Amino acid sequence: MTRQLPLISHGLWLDNQAEEAVQFYKSVFPDFKIHSTAYYGKEGFEQHKRPEGSVMVINFEIFGTEFQVINGGPVFKMNPSVSYFILCDSDREAENFWNLLVDGGKILMPIDKYEWSERYGWLQDKYGLSWQIYTGAPNDVNQKICASLMFTGEQHGRAEEAIDFYTSIFKNSEIQGIMRYPAGGMDPEGTVMHSQFKLGDHVFMAMDSAMEHNFQFNEALSFIVNCRTQEEIDYYWTKLLDGGHPQECGWLKDKFGISWQVVPVQLEAMLLDEDKWRVARVMKAFFQMKKFDIQALEKAFLGNDE
Repeated sequence: MTRQLPLISHGLWLDNQAEEAVQFYKSVFPDFKIHSTAYYGKEGFEQHKRPEGSVMVINFEIFGTEFQVINGGPVFKMNPSVSYFILCDSDREAENFWNLLVDGGKILMPIDKYEWSERYGWLQDKYGLSWQIYTGAPNDVNQKICASLMFTGEQHGRAEEAIDFYTSIFKNSEIQGIMRYPAGGMDPEGTVMHSQFKLGDHVFMAMDSAMEHNFQFNEALSFIVNCRTQEEIDYYWTKLLDGGHPQECGWLKDKFGISWQVVPVQLEAMLLDEDKWRVARVMKAFFQMKKFDIQALEKAFLGNDE
């Protein structure tokens, strides 16, 4: 039976650290669930280069936000272009998350009292995932963890364009607020200092930054669109791909450089099937795809003689 998935979940790319990272996050967050683990087979070795039987992906949930971590190899490294706000109810809660997550990591902004928060800090944990820990969140967020996109370098000044683009694609979306940089500062007047928007029922944040940063959006942090029908796959693939570039296995990079995975919800159950030959046939099929074809996946899963 297919598990009920949200429309959007979050993809993390690691180099053979998925199991270790999941156990670390499980020790940090009190509201944590592991949903499933899928393993590499022989099929697709030419692309993934991972040992047969090793962990491919782990699906887990933190405070109701769905993540999928993949052992993808050393190709991509996470950076602060995408970070995750933890919206805390108290200074004590904020400092507790900070102390746990900063262990072995890197401080980007020390936890302290700032004009926008009684307790705020920005760090990159030991696996490269960035967290902004914040006390005093507005009541209308109603989401403990929110992804935040930083538009910098060649993408600087495009945050509002991206917000308009995404909210035009996802149904029941809205822009909840945009705060702009004033005149006379480092950042150009009118660009986005902070924003909040919803895609379906999932809250995101975004900002522009004119500071020099040595990072850009890359495949190490992606957003997964969980589709129930081929029509949904065709729709989201076509819309998100406008001005972007298709990649393998349901991945695409949009015109802002942000990576998306447009995936059928049926795939998770197929990869968890007890019949290793069914799993092998499905993996062989999807490693040959760019945009996913549900009918072709189901045919591979069942086999020609079934």
